[in-house]
Amino acid sequence: KHSMDQNKVPIRGDIHVIIVGDPGLGKSQLLKAAASVSPRGIYVCGNTTTNAGLTVAVVKDSMTNDYAFEAGAMVLADRGLCCIDEFDKMSAEYQSLLEAMEQQCVSVAKAGLVASLSARTSVLAAANPVGGHYDRGKTVNENLKMNAALLSRFDLVFILLDQPDLFLDKRVSDHIMALHTNDRSPCSSNKRLRTVPQFNGSMGIGIDEKKLASRLRLHPEKDRDFVPLPEPLLRKYISYARSYVTPRVSEPAAVVLRKYYLNLRAHSTCSDGTPITARQLESLVRLAEARARVDLREEVTEQDANVNK
Repeated sequence: KHSMDQNKVPIRGDIHVIIVGDPGLGKSQLLKAAASVSPRGIYVCGNTTTNAGLTVAVVKDSMTNDYAFEAGAMVLADRGLCCIDEFDKMSAEYQSLLEAMEQQCVSVAKAGLVASLSARTSVLAAANPVGGHYDRGKTVNENLKMNAALLSRFDLVFILLDQPDLFLDKRVSDHIMALHTNDRSPCSSNKRLRTVPQFNGSMGIGIDEKKLASRLRLHPEKDRDFVPLPEPLLRKYISYARSYVTPRVSEPAAVVLRKYYLNLRAHSTCSDGTPITARQLESLVRLAEARARVDLREEVTEQDANVNK
């Protein structure tokens, strides 16, 4: 993505998402499923990944004694998706991701080699809170002990809470036991959704849980014959939308986004302690464009902009 002026300055167009939640909620399975559906997806685990494994490594050829580059996960996932699990376990590697996530390139100057490699990828990260349980009385920064500069690069922050619920716990236990007993009988549709996002990006904007749950819930009559999209078809749909659909923000949508950003800016900081900067406005624009791209539309409407609020 480039700016509309004559300079054509490169702008980040990919959305970064982090999932913070209690252990045992299936965050790793979610990341692996997203990597398999993406046209170019890479899954790595933070506690077994080094700085060179994420960005670029410089290796020496034993035959010619020459130095060469070996691409890491962020470079290999160019124009795709990079899933990083156990994001909270890689505290020593945070600094290497700052440039790759915002400028979408990796600059290297090692062993006489100077280069800049493209890393135009979306980052989907999963992290566990400090202490093993998310404390709702603390902010996201306090629960993760993460650098504020890195957390501000994420457009969306989803919080998953493990709360006891008899109905939901029974469905989970039935599903797990069916996997171990080779029982292929389908499960009935869920009538309630309890695990929903709590915050919208680094802006810390609350989401109406009832409204979101009602939109995601299947209707017992209208959606009786609902069949999930096959994985190859979904992969082709994502690839087509990313390659051929480039929505532009309309003037009514720009007015809504600008007004909402100025309202956030008036409070200086959001609920999770992250300062409101122009980076949050760019996040709103990316989310509105993504909403239009899902419908394969070339224009971002006012309704797309209101979805982010």
